[in-house]
Amino acid sequence: MTAPSAHNVSEREARQVAEAAREQDWRKPSFAKELFLGRFRLDLIHPHPLPAPDDVQRGEEFLAKLRDFCETKIDGARIEREAQIPDEVINGLKELGALGMKIDTKYGGLGLTQVYYNKALALVGSANASIGALLSAHQSIGVPQPLKMFGTTEQKETFLPRCARTDISAFLLTEPDVGSDPARLATSAVPTEDGSAYVLDGVKLWTTNGVVADLLVVMARVPKSEGHKGGITAFVVEAGSEGVTVEHRNAFMGLRGLENGVTRFHQVIVPADHRIGPEGAGLKIALTTLNTGRLSLPAMCVGAGKWCLKIAREWSLEREQWGKSIAKHEAVGSKIAFIAATTFALEAVLDLSSQMADEDRNDIRIEAALAKLYGSEMACLMADELVQIRGGRGFETAASLAARGERAVPAEQVLRDLRINRIFEGSTEIMHLLIAREAVDAHLSVAGDLIDPDKSLGDKAKAGARAGGFYARWLPKLVAGAGQLPNSYAEFHPDGYPDLATHLRYTERSARKLARSTFLAMARWQGRMETKQGFLGRIVDIGAELFAMSAACVRAEMLRTSGEEGRPAYQLADAFCRQSRIRVEELFTRLWSNTDDLDRKVVDGVLGGTYTWLEAGIVDLSGDGPWIADATPGPATTENVHRPIR
Repeated sequence: MTAPSAHNVSEREARQVAEAAREQDWRKPSFAKELFLGRFRLDLIHPHPLPAPDDVQRGEEFLAKLRDFCETKIDGARIEREAQIPDEVINGLKELGALGMKIDTKYGGLGLTQVYYNKALALVGSANASIGALLSAHQSIGVPQPLKMFGTTEQKETFLPRCARTDISAFLLTEPDVGSDPARLATSAVPTEDGSAYVLDGVKLWTTNGVVADLLVVMARVPKSEGHKGGITAFVVEAGSEGVTVEHRNAFMGLRGLENGVTRFHQVIVPADHRIGPEGAGLKIALTTLNTGRLSLPAMCVGAGKWCLKIAREWSLEREQWGKSIAKHEAVGSKIAFIAATTFALEAVLDLSSQMADEDRNDIRIEAALAKLYGSEMACLMADELVQIRGGRGFETAASLAARGERAVPAEQVLRDLRINRIFEGSTEIMHLLIAREAVDAHLSVAGDLIDPDKSLGDKAKAGARAGGFYARWLPKLVAGAGQLPNSYAEFHPDGYPDLATHLRYTERSARKLARSTFLAMARWQGRMETKQGFLGRIVDIGAELFAMSAACVRAEMLRTSGEEGRPAYQLADAFCRQSRIRVEELFTRLWSNTDDLDRKVVDGVLGGTYTWLEAGIVDLSGDGPWIADATPGPATTENVHRPIR
């Protein structure tokens, strides 16, 4: 049996829904947006913004308490073994105030800044990644963040005190047949005749925290009717409401303590005053929430990088091959250098983006997305390199190592736990498209009507005039810039320090080259540009590297001028930039020299059955069940496995 069709929409309709959910305006400056336009606005990030002293004191005091809790109360091996976070650990985090790290103090929260919230996630995530995921899903995308940004005063006063101390929240968007294309959302919320409530029906998949949650943010489609605009809408739903059933607790290759499940809603009555924002604003609320919410994932990636570096260092000091430390062999040493330099750069990207979020002077929607994309990809590479450095011990489980008398290093577990970050909160592929859309926003604003088949000749003529004026002013500025002047950014080359100025000059030149490449692609492919996902992905990856290089240099200079670890920071930034430049040059080459066209032909052959002979000689143990589970609305037929923590 196959699953019933989700809400059927055309490709064009799906794109229109996604476009309508975007924030259309740029009211504040954005370093990353300018970077993609070929304008290297170093002034937007340098000098590096700094937190207020009071925020630092409050944050450090909480981190000290959290560190003690992590070291004395959390048994990561037990969570991995039992595939569950013990109730006493969750209750201990509640007592500590960890559920309310980002919630304002007037609602009983700790009121931490984004910077210290991220530091806390990195710390607790290093103790166990499932705990980090629980706290992140609760605060970054669960009830607190959308209510903070879009909730009414009454909603904040009702729900935020609960979220700060006692109640766990979850975010429910994905459905069995609906992932990154929310236009097909099938869960419905039908208004009652008197308008006092909505009746919720549908099934949600991969509900992180859903198994133990007390409160849910649910995205559902309100049908258009008299007095109701309709559209995808956000609701706060009590998890204990009649008709809410957690039908299954999912199990994964990593994050074994994750309380993630399948939740069914059958005739669930949701009061109208539990609706967040107006009808039809659900996707915009979700995407806006994620603009800063995405920073939680790179926070835990930074924590993983720091742990990988510590283990690599300690293991390399202990392990010898052919008369010297394995790190002294270039094949292994280069991996350690990569881990060290990349961890420095990831922390630079995270702290810079987070501090800009706290100051609220810049629009960081692209910066946060780049941090998530880059952090999740690079953390997986670092963990994989650690497994390789550890050799057979890297592949062996921590429990097995301990059983035969060695230190229980969970390298393979960290690799498994990190893998989901390339999928969580927007897969790498979706992040490429999302960032690419924002990166070409200026072009589409002036020239979009030229490639829109539905626009009239008159509209196209007006668009042509607008585009001509824009490009006449913009293109000449891409020819030359500060990156070609040998004395530019001289403050980044103090006497006796590595020369970071040369890397900033390279970044400036590369930003202009990136913008020229984007323009050439638009001129070449026009309306087909959106189908060139390989090209767009490489454009975004170049931008991510340039952003990381900029952040690393700015952070190194901040550490030098503050009297901290200036010299080693400069060395790490220099190493990272040199490694990054090699990757950038390869990506630039692959913009125009690649196998994208041939790959599409091969894919057509695979789907058409041309290569089925290649699949011979194996046994497929996956069975013959449906690829997508039945999600027909209706009453639950299984036991409710919901288990709120008390």
